[in-house]
Amino acid sequence: MAQAVTQRKVAKAFYLFVRAVKGEQQDYTTGSIRKAIFLLAIPMIIEMGMESVFALVDLFFVSKLGKHAVSTVGLTESVLTIIYSIAIGVSMAATAMVARRIGEKNEKGAASAAMQSIWLGIALIVVLSAAGMWFSEDILRLMGAENETIETGVSYTRIMMGSSLAIMLLFLINGIFRGAGDASIAMRSLTIANGFNIVLCPLLINGFGPIPAMGITGAAMATTIGRSLGVLYQFYYLFNGKSVVKLTKASLKAEWEVIRSLVNIAWPATFQFIIASCSWIFLAQLVAETGHSAASAGYQTALRIIMFFLLPAWGISNAAATLVGQSLGAKDFQRAERSVLQTAKYNAVFMGVVSLLFLFLPQVIVGFFTQQEEVQRFAVSALRIISTGYIFYGVGMVMINAFNGAGDTRTPTFINICCFWMFQLPLAYLLAKHFSWGPTGVFVAIPIAETVITVTAFILFKRGRWKTIKI
Repeated sequence: MAQAVTQRKVAKAFYLFVRAVKGEQQDYTTGSIRKAIFLLAIPMIIEMGMESVFALVDLFFVSKLGKHAVSTVGLTESVLTIIYSIAIGVSMAATAMVARRIGEKNEKGAASAAMQSIWLGIALIVVLSAAGMWFSEDILRLMGAENETIETGVSYTRIMMGSSLAIMLLFLINGIFRGAGDASIAMRSLTIANGFNIVLCPLLINGFGPIPAMGITGAAMATTIGRSLGVLYQFYYLFNGKSVVKLTKASLKAEWEVIRSLVNIAWPATFQFIIASCSWIFLAQLVAETGHSAASAGYQTALRIIMFFLLPAWGISNAAATLVGQSLGAKDFQRAERSVLQTAKYNAVFMGVVSLLFLFLPQVIVGFFTQQEEVQRFAVSALRIISTGYIFYGVGMVMINAFNGAGDTRTPTFINICCFWMFQLPLAYLLAKHFSWGPTGVFVAIPIAETVITVTAFILFKRGRWKTIKI
């Protein structure tokens, strides 16, 4: 009897998994919250997992080129987090507004919000992309890169900064799909992008037949081509009439009132992530300064591994943003709150498992990416120390995404200013330099700050101001 019950549960879970990946359109404002989280979270987890694989694929192949190439990838990614921050900020605004319109059963309003967010994203990123290409060498030098690192990797940095538009659109349009509940389309776009990157990365780095070996430059080209193809797939679905959000030629017209509303949500959301990104950049620079190239390479290796697991957790938390936005649109405030708390519980369990993995098996994981003993030592230390705060981080990211999904992007911005700039950075500097802990001091400051963020976010969430936000 017990075995039969188990088989039925497994069969039901598999059935829901297939539905989630297939992407059948659902009404997420009614019915089981657990089922809604599952249907949204599965494709979102895969989507974020695909995004994290981008960095790991580059790291895996580039690690064969030496520590200067690894350091280049890490330092460039640290700077690109500013671009990611802007892209995520605008995508959060798009997710919140599209989800709210879908919850209101206003498909025309959802399409309008989607197109205007795309115009906004393009306008914001063009100048930054050009500046990044022009000042690539100066950026690496400012990040504390050694001269040999700059000589090795400036072309990589230049191409990656030039691909900022593809990065922006990939994040932004997936935010539109997530807000609409079309998470499977977002998942497939990143799967396509990542598939091309996996094939092209070794091909362009090492060369094959008439294709010359391009080294680290080939890694940048592979990633850029992959992301660009993913964006083309996104636009195909936006305009083919098969997604929840349907764009037409008429949608291309600029609607300034909608753009202004998006800006009001997007600027604090963007600033919110820029605050966190600048904090990570400062930490990376502090590690490089106190531990030099080996510590920098170890820290960057650890961060890529960490992001591989954090992004799926972020995918789970994205389900909360969609459910909050659509539930508020449907005026069901109780469902919105229950969705967040239940999602937080699932994310805490997931991050707890990841924490155990990093505490007990860090050497095995790090050994897959680098065989340099000194680099391994720093990477293992970073993994173990940072993972101690994972459960809190899992809950905290759900709370932050809940605020953003409601359109209340100012509250997480306030939290980030206080906890990153006024707490984490001074603590890291104090431990690393004043107490001479070096890179270890930076590693210790990270889980402490994330715990403070989670406690603060939970208190503000329970106060319920986010339920009153109008967008």
